[in-house]
Amino acid sequence: MNDVLYCSRVRIVREKGPYRTAHLPATDAPVDFGVHSAIAEHYGVSPGRDVATTLDYVIAATGG
Repeated sequence: MNDVLYCSRVRIVREKGPYRTAHLPATDAPVDFGVHSAIAEHYGVSPGRDVATTLDYVIAATGG
């Protein structure tokens, strides 16, 4: 079984600090990643805006 069944084409653009924009397959709009609340406090970052973290997406995908 050596055939590749699927290859995800994702592009990540680092914006500023912990903020990134992901361009994902099957989505029209880019997805923003960043920090919020306790995560920002833990890393000593002053969030300019509250944005879901990559951890939030991993947990949502696992639960879904």
